[in-house]
Amino acid sequence: MEQASSANHTPQRRAARAAPAQRPGPGKPRRGSHNALKAMADLLAEADVEVNGERPWDLTIHHPQTAERILGAGSLGLGESYMDGWWDCEQLDEFIARVLRARLDERVGNTALLVQGLRARLLNLQNRKRAWRVGEVHYDTGNDFFEAMLDPSMAYTCGYWKDAGTLAEAQTAKLELICRKLGLRPGMRLLDIGCGWGSLMKHAAEHHGVSCVGLTISREQAELGRARCAGLPVEFRLEDYRQFGAGGEERFDRVASIGMFEHVGHKNHRQFFQVARRCLADDGLFLLHTIGKNRRGTPTDPWIDRYIFPNGDLPALGQIADASESTFVVEDVHNFGADYDHTLMAWHANFEAAWPRFAAIYGERFRRMWRYYLLACAGTFRARSNQLWQVMLSPYGARGGYRRPE
Repeated sequence: MEQASSANHTPQRRAARAAPAQRPGPGKPRRGSHNALKAMADLLAEADVEVNGERPWDLTIHHPQTAERILGAGSLGLGESYMDGWWDCEQLDEFIARVLRARLDERVGNTALLVQGLRARLLNLQNRKRAWRVGEVHYDTGNDFFEAMLDPSMAYTCGYWKDAGTLAEAQTAKLELICRKLGLRPGMRLLDIGCGWGSLMKHAAEHHGVSCVGLTISREQAELGRARCAGLPVEFRLEDYRQFGAGGEERFDRVASIGMFEHVGHKNHRQFFQVARRCLADDGLFLLHTIGKNRRGTPTDPWIDRYIFPNGDLPALGQIADASESTFVVEDVHNFGADYDHTLMAWHANFEAAWPRFAAIYGERFRRMWRYYLLACAGTFRARSNQLWQVMLSPYGARGGYRRPE
């Protein structure tokens, strides 16, 4: 989630994206609405969810056409109708987790998924021109907004909660885990592909004596990152990863990419690994930290694609192996995807606490959109529909074998 764009942004533009669509008012219920509501209630019962029930994960319906909209458009209709205030749920994260565990998402509104899958097959949705779109829509929401939601390190990726009790502790533990996995030592050079606000580089420079270069395509992130890393041997470069080091003139002892691979796209996976390899010393190590999906060929969720991460493409583990096999040896795979549930819930708590500062700028529909994003994503990790992998790779196999630090 760290990669971003340099496109100009104002809060008004970001709020405008969440402006309400033209939808009919409640009006009188139609005959079809009653049938749709019964069909949806029967489906949800399989996930132990009730319509207008009293438990925190039950749905409360406000609009008579809610069921028609959800059954007809699937996840896109579910998210958009929530943004429009057509339904509510006290514990939205648990509702989503129950729906996914029961695999109800596979039984309704497949048209948007089919279209999304067709686009992904026919087009390179993450080419150099489109790669900047996600920054404009998501990451350039504003540094002040993300500072309020994230921990002091400004890490916008999954924390490591094994021994942590707070978000800040979990993010510090994650950053330290990465540094130990890479075996960083004073004097080494680290390349961070998709560096965000520089959380990893700052930690590595301060605690491990490493000099760092970070790649980003966001001027806003680079400016704040430079201020946060002032006085440290840390450099931010505004450059697409595909252009960096094309002549092989820059080599690094270690390479990391934390939360950026989700934006690379399967058509570009092989090129991504080739870039990492040409920048890495022959005896170096590369750590890839990425969200992943369980099965290849499943398209990006249409609601997430439209409102949160346009042109995103979660990899399957097999796709990572396929794309990297000509350039790297896979040394270790570490899955701690369940920790993303805790991370997202902590971000949500911070977001809700900070919302009064942003309410007049963004408006209520943006609030519902962002709340749905954080809580629905927490539900996907709770249901284990999504994963979080840290994959360790080396060019020729680590001499003597690689041992994951405890």
